Amino acid sequence: MKAVCWMGVGKMSVETVPDPEILNRRDAIVRITSTCICGSDLHLYNGFIPTMEQGDIMGHEFMGEVVEVGAGVDRDKLKIGDRVVVPFTIACGNCFFCKRELWSCCDNSNPNYWMAEKLLGSSPSGLFGYTHMMGGYAGGQAQYARVPFADVGPLKIPEGIPDDRVVFLSDIFPTGYFGALNADIKPGDTVAIWGCGPVAQFAMRSAFMLGAERVIAIDRFDYRLRLAEEGGAETINYEQVGDVVETLKDMTGKGPDSCIDAVGMEAHDNSVMYFVDRAKQAMKTETDRPIALRQAIKACRKGGTVSVPGVYGGFDDKIPMGAFMNKGLAMKTGQTHMMRFMKPLLDRVENGDIDPSFVISHRAPIDQAPEMYRIFCDKKDNCTKVVLDPWADAKAA
Repeated sequence: MKAVCWMGVGKMSVETVPDPEILNRRDAIVRITSTCICGSDLHLYNGFIPTMEQGDIMGHEFMGEVVEVGAGVDRDKLKIGDRVVVPFTIACGNCFFCKRELWSCCDNSNPNYWMAEKLLGSSPSGLFGYTHMMGGYAGGQAQYARVPFADVGPLKIPEGIPDDRVVFLSDIFPTGYFGALNADIKPGDTVAIWGCGPVAQFAMRSAFMLGAERVIAIDRFDYRLRLAEEGGAETINYEQVGDVVETLKDMTGKGPDSCIDAVGMEAHDNSVMYFVDRAKQAMKTETDRPIALRQAIKACRKGGTVSVPGVYGGFDDKIPMGAFMNKGLAMKTGQTHMMRFMKPLLDRVENGDIDPSFVISHRAPIDQAPEMYRIFCDKKDNCTKVVLDPWADAKAA
């Protein structure tokens, strides 16, 4: 089969690799019909998260048709022929955390848990296509994928709903919603969101669903800011204001009620601290650039909530803990507990409350994935989201 493989920092290649096989009784094989490039994939592309190996298959946002199931899969929950969206987290369904619906904290789905324990203290769940530290699972930017614990995660999709409207239930729609939910939004609240990428766009729309009166989005790219405005947000281009924190205070009086960092470890800025962070990253004395997180803590009103759906990989410097503690802030974060939200959000799609396809800017055959990675990473061609077709003819496309 064809698959998008990580070949080194800034290097992706479409390779012919062996088709996946059933390895465990609760596995299924999915023939992938749509797969996506996620902003989190760029952290791997840019080399900021360790334990990638040359040839690893990328991707954790995908859907398709079940073509094979293991002997231990509950046929009442999943069978051959089912059309499914596969969540990016892998969960066993039976451990302490799964029974409490803390699906992304599953104790049994990461065979390389010891790697994560060394860096993080304990291991989250296994993830598709996201380092050996997170399980070493082959990802979904391919024509087929092996799905472990297949009667727990995949969500059945009714016929008649096109892939474009449901494929983002695999990650960015629930992740944006989870980010907004963690912000503890009350009716009438003002919410500030750092970033206008795909997760942030869903966080904005989810914030309004949860009762926010105002959403203020912060970015520097006009095409992403325009998309935020189309979703009802006010916007700040941080390259055109002197100080984001002061601008937010001027706009809100006391500061936003909630702040959402939907940027994570590769934040950009024009400040001295940005260049200090970059230098520390180059010297491997700091793993992340927590610029958005610092600003969110400083901007949030006293007694407010900071939500962090943005991905962080390790250790961060100059976090303003004095402001965090003395303002009495709360922080909520984590990989999304996907199976809590996939079905309720599918219901919203079916009811016409939202059409998630608004975020798609580029569609391409899988053979063009390396170029799409470059375009997406470099913010070229107004690229907000790339959907890949694993079966399209590249020449015809």
